[in-house]
Amino acid sequence: MASNFGTLFRISTWGESHGPGVGVVVDGCPPLIPLTVEDIQHELNRRRPGQSKIVTPRKEDDTAEILSGVLDGQTLGSPIGIFVRNTDQRPSAYTEMQQAYRPSHADYTYDAKYGIRAVSGGGRSSARETIGRVAAGAIGRKVLQHSLSGYEALAYVKTVRHLHAEVPTGAALTAELIESNIVRTCDPVAAEKMIELIEAIRREGNSVGGVIECVVRGVPPGLGEPVFDRLEADLAKAMLSLPATKGFEIGSGFAGTTMTGLEHNDEFYMDGQNVRTRTNRSGGVQGGISNGEEIIFRVAFKPTATVLREQKTVTNTGEDTTLSARGRHDPCVLPRAVPMVEAMVHLVMADHFLRQKALR
Repeated sequence: MASNFGTLFRISTWGESHGPGVGVVVDGCPPLIPLTVEDIQHELNRRRPGQSKIVTPRKEDDTAEILSGVLDGQTLGSPIGIFVRNTDQRPSAYTEMQQAYRPSHADYTYDAKYGIRAVSGGGRSSARETIGRVAAGAIGRKVLQHSLSGYEALAYVKTVRHLHAEVPTGAALTAELIESNIVRTCDPVAAEKMIELIEAIRREGNSVGGVIECVVRGVPPGLGEPVFDRLEADLAKAMLSLPATKGFEIGSGFAGTTMTGLEHNDEFYMDGQNVRTRTNRSGGVQGGISNGEEIIFRVAFKPTATVLREQKTVTNTGEDTTLSARGRHDPCVLPRAVPMVEAMVHLVMADHFLRQKALR
């Protein structure tokens, strides 16, 4: 099972949703990077279940333990091991799933590939696997901020079903604004409507999806490895490796197909000693390499597959049946997916930053 990501800044996640715990090993982190367990815990708290009325009520503190690679608040350059214990397992909620496949889950495909699966919580296919990614992303962020003073990645909920957030421009878009509401959107007015929709969907025993947009600032020109490791290609792989993702677009994305070349091209100009573009339809990446502008992309998330309503399915012995899911699940994955998206950005950017340093 492929559980590794990265070239120079490498991670390997491990653990099942209802096993003893989950974690990550980070290899390739430079030495002398300031790092504390609080840096990691802050991001895990944004991802953890039970944090608001519109996410799964599973109660987990998601407390991080640094097992190796850090001494007196600084990285050693050796592998960093992080462990998070599972404390609220409820295997009894998944007994029916031992035979019946949950629609649109990975139950059938894991059986088809491995001939065995961890039934409780979906095992490795559970979003609980992303704890390791978020913890590692917090380390990647520290690496980047240590060398790039203006670096930040701001993800936010752009849409929930048919509801759209108005996105402020420039300095008005801040982490504080995004964290000011439980949806993690950048529009307080839209946030209230989104909360109402998610609560209504939950009461119906149903789920809803949407789009997360991300703005990455402070990335220098020159990051990216053509031809196959283009920066947008690695970002796309990173995002589509997250649970429940179904689409990725960068810059103008699919909307760019309706424009002519003259309409779409980003004209260059000199801003002092820096080459800039007057527009940013490229989304900060040209020819697979960052051009110094903000990197802007969007990720589509499907509705949560688990719904608390009876559905038709089949058993692992090939018989037709029905299944009513139980357990604790997110009616909308988007609020908790925001820190996951940011974490994957940090991992991609840290890896390409170190690769560029090695080149020079």
